Amino acid sequence: MTTPRPAAELSADEARRIALRAQGFLGAPDRRAGVRGVLRHLGAVQLDTISVLARSHELIPYARLGAVGRRTVEDAYWNTAATGAPAARPHAFEYWSHAACILPIEEWPHFAFRRRAYRNRPHWNHELPDGTYDQVIKQLRSEGPLTSTELGGAKRTSEWWDWSGTKVAVERALMYGEVVCVERRGWKRVYDLAERAVPADLLHDELDDTECVRRLVRLAGEALGVGTRADIADYHRLKGEQFDAVIADSGLVPVTVEGWGKPAWADPAALETLPRGRHRTTLLSPFDSLIWERARTERIFGFTHRLEAYVPKPKRVHGYFAMPVLAGGRLVGRVDPTREGSTLVARQVSLDGPKAVPAVAEALVEAASWVDATTVRVERVDPPELHEPLTKEITRALIAALR
Repeated sequence: MTTPRPAAELSADEARRIALRAQGFLGAPDRRAGVRGVLRHLGAVQLDTISVLARSHELIPYARLGAVGRRTVEDAYWNTAATGAPAARPHAFEYWSHAACILPIEEWPHFAFRRRAYRNRPHWNHELPDGTYDQVIKQLRSEGPLTSTELGGAKRTSEWWDWSGTKVAVERALMYGEVVCVERRGWKRVYDLAERAVPADLLHDELDDTECVRRLVRLAGEALGVGTRADIADYHRLKGEQFDAVIADSGLVPVTVEGWGKPAWADPAALETLPRGRHRTTLLSPFDSLIWERARTERIFGFTHRLEAYVPKPKRVHGYFAMPVLAGGRLVGRVDPTREGSTLVARQVSLDGPKAVPAVAEALVEAASWVDATTVRVERVDPPELHEPLTKEITRALIAALR
């Protein structure tokens, strides 16, 4: 692919600040738009089964907005109308994007290319028993939104991968777009017919693959601010050749970034004004879109990010659910948290030197308040000589928070 002449030359610091602003971590947050505004701005919020302080889709708006109520988060994603109001358009749906993600309902038409790909898929990991698919659709049509348990059970055995025929059918229908996940209830997907849940003006597959992919490339570029081919394609799990086919008409502009070594593209709006404002200090979910792509995180922040939840315990370096700490526009450490009653426990803290101590203490105290923990206990610290300064700073911050 031939890259056109760059529209701008960015320093590494400018690119970092553009990325932070695009992801909602630099400048005043749009509190009036709230959680729904965060979802629209990011274009995708990843879901994951792990819950430590909270589930990842709750941590994403928390990291940008602060201590927004957890019930408020769920309502913002899934509620369609206030009590007593007439039926309203849903705000979101769940589908396969970067991974399993909550997506703005307005983007339903732009995932037609992926629904078509699933319908044309020749091989599947799970066998679909004859007649089960039609039975699931019939049951949803007659009974309304249901979980897989209510449809007849999700598993044949206790093994997580051993899906029942019903679960296979409803998940296949979800991929095809005949069924949509309208909410999570106790972490179970609640399925409904797309024809009933998706607004009529959005319920179509009329856009061709090129138009769908062009839209997602543009959205990814806007959400990232600036990125390489791999960065932008990875945001919605597109293929490199899909990116190549649409980038010229996507509205993103080519740029060069100091030290990146590869061509990059930027949202032209992100280049119009120098990013300014207050930096957010916060714990980040390991599934936060700021740090989705490991190579990008290393390139922008000089920070190696790896989720170790699926690494055998003796081989973990930073802990089960190590959460990077963002402060001053930098990643200054990590915390592996858990909760014991009213105590937030930092099982392991890794600090990027003494200057990181106040920021990590601030992030821990704010997170503790958010999850209704009244105290913070620190176990291991790397380097060990920062254990005492960190605990003293946490105590000072807790006292200040009570005033």
